[in-house]
Amino acid sequence: MKHVSILLTAIVAVFLLMPKGFSQDLTDVNEIVKKANHSAYYKGNDGKARVKMTIKDAQNRERTRELTILRKNMDDKDEEQRFYVYFHQPADVRDTVFMVHKHVGKDDDRWLYLPALDVVKRIAASDERTSFVGSHFFYEDVSGRGIDEDNHELIETTQNFYVIKNTPKDPKSVEFDSYKVYVHKGTFIPVKAEFEKGGKVYRVAEALEVKEIQGYPTVIKSKMTDTNIGGETLLEYSDVQYDINLPDDIFTERYLRKAPREYLK
Repeated sequence: MKHVSILLTAIVAVFLLMPKGFSQDLTDVNEIVKKANHSAYYKGNDGKARVKMTIKDAQNRERTRELTILRKNMDDKDEEQRFYVYFHQPADVRDTVFMVHKHVGKDDDRWLYLPALDVVKRIAASDERTSFVGSHFFYEDVSGRGIDEDNHELIETTQNFYVIKNTPKDPKSVEFDSYKVYVHKGTFIPVKAEFEKGGKVYRVAEALEVKEIQGYPTVIKSKMTDTNIGGETLLEYSDVQYDINLPDDIFTERYLRKAPREYLK
């Protein structure tokens, strides 16, 4: 696992440039998981980002997509949340919209608007772990996996990371046996996730670059690789903004067909 140590060394170098926010190790795994979930998905009251997605297949062929992600927290408990993902480029996916109403304790609501067919498709819970618009990311990766769906175990504490093993409560609902997450101690950003099946790591999510934006440590470059299908998908974030007071009604079915252009520039 030489590549793992090289990656983590590089990430540590990035974080060492930031103020350290920890002095004593935590031992409560549920507290660590909640903080990591907040850091990954709930920073600020809302936010937006422009994203360049580069998909590289097993033959090294590349495709790119450009999209904007809008996100709003609907409470202060890290529970109800809304996502709106709009595709700008290329032409074959332009005006496609993916929207999520995220819940805790029950299945999320997910919609996909396909402009070529003028069809709104509901994405079933059974489809959450399928490819997101042809990339190596799953639909579930976009808005995050519910922390109540797994049992969590703190298996290692290093100088810079908490290492947590997560095992699904309903094994039949997912394709993996477990996944290991490295959580940075100072920022609680999950910097790496390794999904395992049959004792073998086959899918890896990595935070490649982190930048502080409006006081929030933010992942601005990430990658997903999958050895089962080969290749990787790289996400590069720009124009990241927090606390921009997005209206609630953007995250309704009305705006699947009528994109809120003023918030997508």
